[in-house]
Amino acid sequence: MPRSATSSTPTNLALSDTAARQLANVSKSTAQLDTITPRWLIKMLQWVPVEAGSYRLNRVKDSGVTTVATSARDGAELPTTHLGYYETPREYFLDTVATVLDVPTRISDLYGSPFDQIAEQVRLTVETVKERQETELLNNAGFGLLASVDADQRFSTLTGPPTPDDLDELITRVWKEPAFFLAHPRAIAAFGRECTRRGVPPATVSIHGSQFITWRGLPIVPSDKVPVVGGRSKVLLLRVGEERQGVIGLYQPGLAGEHSPGLSVRHMGISRDGVASYLISLYCSLAVLTPDALAVLDDVEVDKFHDYSPKYR
Repeated sequence: MPRSATSSTPTNLALSDTAARQLANVSKSTAQLDTITPRWLIKMLQWVPVEAGSYRLNRVKDSGVTTVATSARDGAELPTTHLGYYETPREYFLDTVATVLDVPTRISDLYGSPFDQIAEQVRLTVETVKERQETELLNNAGFGLLASVDADQRFSTLTGPPTPDDLDELITRVWKEPAFFLAHPRAIAAFGRECTRRGVPPATVSIHGSQFITWRGLPIVPSDKVPVVGGRSKVLLLRVGEERQGVIGLYQPGLAGEHSPGLSVRHMGISRDGVASYLISLYCSLAVLTPDALAVLDDVEVDKFHDYSPKYR
């Protein structure tokens, strides 16, 4: 019998969304990697090219015995002096962050549209290598910032959380043209809470199109590479630049296959299995030119919160 027009079975009278999507082009994003950070430390350092992968830091010794005289009217004999140099200066050697990227040629041949598979893999790997670079600049046991702090330039907080008084003390340690504070985002939030509690909200400044809170006019730059252990972290204050006798980054210029300063991407060939390999190498180090170019606030408590609710009697 013919089906009744009053049958409860639905009849498709128009093209459905599901069917139509089979003929539609889908807009796609590039691969998103949530471990990518702004890497402000790398951007705000001065980077100095080196030769032969090393940098010799020359310093003066016995500078306190230098004698000079003001203009004498009685013709008195002028003092003599000289500045001696360290005979065994420290040399910084570039560290290597490297990996080998493998991409099957079948993948790059068949699935190269709309995005170049090799270019995308290189982009994401380079981002990962640069993230490791910032980690090394902070935490490397040989040349990292935290390992390069002079003992006289390291001190602990007054009460646990980072207070305006603590940051003021940092400024007294790096008072010659300080450039910026560096802290974990949780430590910056903790400092903001202490400022709010005292009624002195910090001002903000725009740098590279991003907003930073400041203290005494110095930006407080975030980096998730500053360690947080057991609810405690650190806050650093840096002077940067070679002319200011500050902290500088070191890199090797003129690399074969240079992708960006100090970083190269080189094709290593294709294996018999049809896998193309690319060597991604980054060469860098860091030098603190004088001890007073860097200071660190230790034992920074980042988990203390305050009750701001009004009190009624």
